[in-house]
Amino acid sequence: MIEPPIPFDETCRLQSLHSMRILDTEPEERFDRITRLAKRVFGVPIALVSLVDGHRQWFKSRQGLDVRETPREISFCGHAIAQGELLVVENAAVDPRFRDNPLVKGAPRIRFYAGCPVRAPNGSALGTLCVIDTSPREFPEEDRTLLRELSSMIEDELFSLTKASTDDLTGLSNRRGFRTIATHVLSVCKRSASPAVAVLMDLDGFKQINDTYGHPEGDRVLKDFAATLLKTFRDSDVVARLGGDEFCVLLTGPEHTDITRALLRFQEGLDARHAPGKPPILFSAGMAHYDPEKHADVDALLVAVDEQMYERKRERKLRSQAAS
Repeated sequence: MIEPPIPFDETCRLQSLHSMRILDTEPEERFDRITRLAKRVFGVPIALVSLVDGHRQWFKSRQGLDVRETPREISFCGHAIAQGELLVVENAAVDPRFRDNPLVKGAPRIRFYAGCPVRAPNGSALGTLCVIDTSPREFPEEDRTLLRELSSMIEDELFSLTKASTDDLTGLSNRRGFRTIATHVLSVCKRSASPAVAVLMDLDGFKQINDTYGHPEGDRVLKDFAATLLKTFRDSDVVARLGGDEFCVLLTGPEHTDITRALLRFQEGLDARHAPGKPPILFSAGMAHYDPEKHADVDALLVAVDEQMYERKRERKLRSQAAS
């Protein structure tokens, strides 16, 4: 048996999956009707909507299978998302990737598998719509086309979920999406005793930009701010627009000096985007180190970092007044 490889965009892929808040939710008719249709039109005993998490594949919809999840390392769908395109296995019993797989040697005794990746709006493969048979079979081109079409229907349903957790203007996670992803991240940090730091950023003078130059210019500033955040921080950092001109980054593992340097690089990136004749993009920032004893949840951590940011703003205002 060959375990499925890890996709190149694994961090982004998992962030997209977790932001949807779909894992471990109850079955829904909008997904079940598509798997019922797939099972019927392809004449197979099993049809699934499989979402591949960090260490498991979990079934949002399942027809003909009792279990809700299986380990990722034995999943056929893990191979499909890593491949990034429709995966067809006509006879798993003779395929070197799967012939020793527990799902082939034991229940449900998979022989035929066809899985089409289901993607998030950002292109990351979250899982598959797959059909399974206990007997080997061929899968002609017209069947492949139909499976792709059914997969796109699953993507449409997932997109409606994504809209609720993504900021339309910047494409970053919104407050709801951030809360979901950060909850997963902090849970891992707590179990592994790994450090995490939240950085809250607030644009300086943003209302004046809108009042002086108009809301289109304000939108441009927000989009530039978001794009610079993504360019400056690591793929593993959680970046979000919490609302208005307030942004947040959750970093795991860095030391305080690393964050300080990152904020300097971030300001340099903003300076490079400065439009001639327009005011520079400036910001205030606060940070708080995650402490499981003090921060019971994500909201408690956000309160702590919010207080720290406004304390820095107050100190800077006092220094400015004293200098004048």
